[in-house]
Amino acid sequence: MEQKNSKSYGTALYTIITVFFFWGFLAASNGIFIPFCKAHFNLTQFESQLIDFTFYGGYFIGSLGSQITKVDILNKLGYKNGIIYGLVLSAVGALLMVPAVDSGSFGLILGAFFVIALGFSLQQTAANPFVIALGTPETGANRLNLAGGVNNFGTLVGPLIVSFVLFGSASKLIPAVDVKITAINNLYFILAGLYIAVAIFFWVSNLPKVTSDEKIEASHKTNWPLFIIFVAFCLVLAAGPLAEATGIAKAYYVYAALAIILITLIISLTIAGKNGKGWGAMQYPQIIYGMIAIFTYVGVEVTIQSNMGSLLKTAEFGGFSAAQIGPYISLYWGSLMIGRWTGAIAVFKLSNSTKNILTIVVPFFAFGVVLLANYISGADLSTLYIYALCVVILVVGFYVGQQKPVRTLTIFGLLGVFAMIVGLMTTGAVGRFAFISGGLCCSIMWPSIFALAVAGLGKYTSQGSAFLIMMILGGSIIPPVQGILADSTATSFSGISGIHLSYVIPVFGFAYLAFFAWKAGSVLKKQGIDVDNMEASGGH
Repeated sequence: MEQKNSKSYGTALYTIITVFFFWGFLAASNGIFIPFCKAHFNLTQFESQLIDFTFYGGYFIGSLGSQITKVDILNKLGYKNGIIYGLVLSAVGALLMVPAVDSGSFGLILGAFFVIALGFSLQQTAANPFVIALGTPETGANRLNLAGGVNNFGTLVGPLIVSFVLFGSASKLIPAVDVKITAINNLYFILAGLYIAVAIFFWVSNLPKVTSDEKIEASHKTNWPLFIIFVAFCLVLAAGPLAEATGIAKAYYVYAALAIILITLIISLTIAGKNGKGWGAMQYPQIIYGMIAIFTYVGVEVTIQSNMGSLLKTAEFGGFSAAQIGPYISLYWGSLMIGRWTGAIAVFKLSNSTKNILTIVVPFFAFGVVLLANYISGADLSTLYIYALCVVILVVGFYVGQQKPVRTLTIFGLLGVFAMIVGLMTTGAVGRFAFISGGLCCSIMWPSIFALAVAGLGKYTSQGSAFLIMMILGGSIIPPVQGILADSTATSFSGISGIHLSYVIPVFGFAYLAFFAWKAGSVLKKQGIDVDNMEASGGH
């Protein structure tokens, strides 16, 4: 990366991380918007999950185009302009949402979401390396963790604000089917206005000129697996508009897409392992295992909350209305904030005793912030206090993990498996909080996966990072997979409702993430990399 001077860019950093808030705000708000759309447009659980499919698919398509065409868009635009154009594109998508909602066409709504996501993809591709460039490379992880904290605050308040705009105050809640179209339009007019305002703010801001001087490594053999993954993406897209297709037919499309993606990556791993010439970053097994891990991690993180709205509406989990689930969705995303704020302690130069104290204080302070945000929104906090027990388990996990990626990822992967099994075996408050605690388990996984996947890649590190970002696609595929399972078992299985039973999907996801920690550690040791002295760094 190239920057024109070496002065401190504190103000520039604070300016840039504002966009991190919007990513978190809208992504978390999908947890409110999805059950609303399901009720308002009379959708199946699978069809409602197409919102996440479209949203996270936009990230994949944006990254795929750059990889296949070898066009370095940011080197042409510059990082500042990349963020500005991305904000404008997201604003266009938000404005398109108004006629889409007015038309009553769910397909047009998905199209508007896709445009918003393309803008987010451009923003994220520019903002992450921009934050790293604003200072020394050694402190880049610190700045990303700060940006990640702002992102998490967006995930905390997003569901509460969207719930308020759509359903009214806590003292005057209205059913999802009675929400006025004008309320939805107002939400997206506000978002479009905010995107434009921030774009203008960036345009007039005196930010340093930073461009990318990294060249995309020529690796022609990686094109075919990426193309096959794109075909799998299109399979899920084809399943959505098939209005006359049965649930079983749609399941074939979705499950086939998931199988194609996983099999393609496994075959690539085998072939590249025999002869790595022309495979670029994929000649290293840790990056392919890591691509599957990022795919799984993002998918698990998204699918837990995306299906939670429907879960909480069942009698066994409280029988909440669409307007009442905001605090629980907020608590889930707040759990991610709790874990990431705690993980950020390690980036500061503090004594061991101070770090130990803060490892206890910070997560409970963050939990207090979550409760405060819900209190301000008018939510009933009495049912949320017991969640402090889950925070205690998080603290213990941090002490045992000691910020080492293999150990940390293994511990929280296994804790995730345990939490999901508890949720599957119980109902009521215990089941609710068991599933919500999946957010605590996911909170620190991104930096651990990233650190293990790119370790030892050398000149292919940039390309490997791009492959990992591309696999955010998991947030597009795994939620519909769970939605299909929920629909196909909707009549209940042994007394367990379909949506409840569908949470077996994140069990398998967390299990793979624990496996990845062990496997990546083994692979890296064979390459002579001391994984025991690696530290998890980075942000998401």
